[in-house]
Amino acid sequence: MEVCYYITFFLFGLCFGSFFNVCGLRIPNGESVSSPRSHCTKCGHTLKWYELIPLLSFIIQKGKCRECGVKLSWFYPFSELATAILFTVCYHSFGISFDLIIALTLVSTFILVIVSDLTYLMIPDRFIIIPSIIIIITDFFKLGLIATLIQIGYGLLAFLFMYLIMLLGNKIFKKESMGGADIKLMFLAGLALDPYLAIMVIFLSSFVALPVSMFLLIKNKEHVIPFGPFIILSLLIIYFTKLDITSIFTSILKFF
Repeated sequence: MEVCYYITFFLFGLCFGSFFNVCGLRIPNGESVSSPRSHCTKCGHTLKWYELIPLLSFIIQKGKCRECGVKLSWFYPFSELATAILFTVCYHSFGISFDLIIALTLVSTFILVIVSDLTYLMIPDRFIIIPSIIIIITDFFKLGLIATLIQIGYGLLAFLFMYLIMLLGNKIFKKESMGGADIKLMFLAGLALDPYLAIMVIFLSSFVALPVSMFLLIKNKEHVIPFGPFIILSLLIIYFTKLDITSIFTSILKFF
């Protein structure tokens, strides 16, 4: 029976991964996710249902359009597979619980943010607002009204902390140092974590982003690096590893 749950979450992850690709590519452009139907961007061929099976269609078609033979981006099957694996990890880590709903919400946000931010260097507000509402509702049923309001307060604190960092960065670099969506993502981090761990998200995302940014700067002379994916990735790492900030500080003190 347990195996059935793993298979179910994996298959759901594949399907949602495919849907998130569509949302991440169309919504930032103001396009509908339902029309026009999925098609080849090269020849305009409207894809049949059997050409839209997540991951499997890409493998069967050898990564090419059936009509014109143009090579399809590997990003599509990669994001579908990544979503499937992460959905399965969510179930493995949290079982059937309120925490599972929050974990699935964060993973979904992660995929949407990656697709949108890497493609357009922007994150639509709805990619942050909808997950925030889902987490708030989940917290209400899990923690009750008072604790949920406290968690919302944590989100606001994380948002304000990131906003102050942005103001400082703007003053130092004499230009916009951070996108507004990156600051809003910290509200999501505060909702999912306590304030200390939310602050750790900022430092961890900066640490992870540094080598990637340096590589892109040297190789492609890129001066604008999407920071959103690093924020939500760091949030996922901390949420899944269930870091205990008190234990971390205690260990550090013992070391000294």
